[in-house]
Amino acid sequence: MSTNADHSEPTASTVQTLATELESLRERVDALEASLARKTDHLDRLESALERERAANERLDARVEELERTRPPLEARLDAHERKLNANKNRISELQARELEKGAHLLAANVDESELDVAGGRLERVSKDDGGQYFRLPDSDDPLDRGGDVALAHGDLLPIQQLATMDDDGLRATTSSLPSRLAAKLWKARTDPAVGDNPWKNGCKPVREYVTASDMKHWIRRQETGISDGYAKKLVSRTIDALLELSKNRLAIERHRQRKNGLEYTERRVLLMADADVPGDRPSATERDSPETGDVDG
Repeated sequence: MSTNADHSEPTASTVQTLATELESLRERVDALEASLARKTDHLDRLESALERERAANERLDARVEELERTRPPLEARLDAHERKLNANKNRISELQARELEKGAHLLAANVDESELDVAGGRLERVSKDDGGQYFRLPDSDDPLDRGGDVALAHGDLLPIQQLATMDDDGLRATTSSLPSRLAAKLWKARTDPAVGDNPWKNGCKPVREYVTASDMKHWIRRQETGISDGYAKKLVSRTIDALLELSKNRLAIERHRQRKNGLEYTERRVLLMADADVPGDRPSATERDSPETGDVDG
């Protein structure tokens, strides 16, 4: 009888345990429902954003289709303009070639040398009395005498003079040698006041102008930023060799003794002598009349 009484009713502790578990389950359900509500709201926002993006894409697709419909006429017009420009360029080139073959001298700025097909296949660049640069067929005289007489033909120039007429891009396209490019720039600095950075100095009879190896080294470091002092010294020697070669030995080299800070040392100098045969490059009247203004011993 006692056994049947023990199983007839749950104890108080069991009831409390079940109540606690039920409350925990209710809290869990509430948390899950709240999480589900948040996710549902987030999903609704994403769907709204997706709809907006779809609408924007549809507008963009419509714009692309509109542009594609208008592209063929634009391309056709551009092609027509390009054909017209090419035709005009060909006409101008043909007219220039004919005029050159008749002996005309044409301003170099107006001529695309690579586009001209002339007899002999070669044009000559010349300087004229007006200071302008012209193209002509080799040794042809201008029947209209425009620009005055030919002062100097490009083919008459020394190689270093020809290189000195080029810009940096032209120099790089013509020679891969850095010393040769530096030699050309150094020569241009001597002859073109617009360059500004000119390490050459006036000499005295019989030296017209000169540049020292030390001045050349500093000048090279200003031209080629980032190079070391040691590499600049090597470039000085190579640039001097290039100067001699490209000037066809119109320049001379001397070793000059001098004293500085109480010390005596020997330094190389590149000399342009007064009697050097340099095409189109002659001393001014002031230099000829006052040869003793320089600081190099004759």
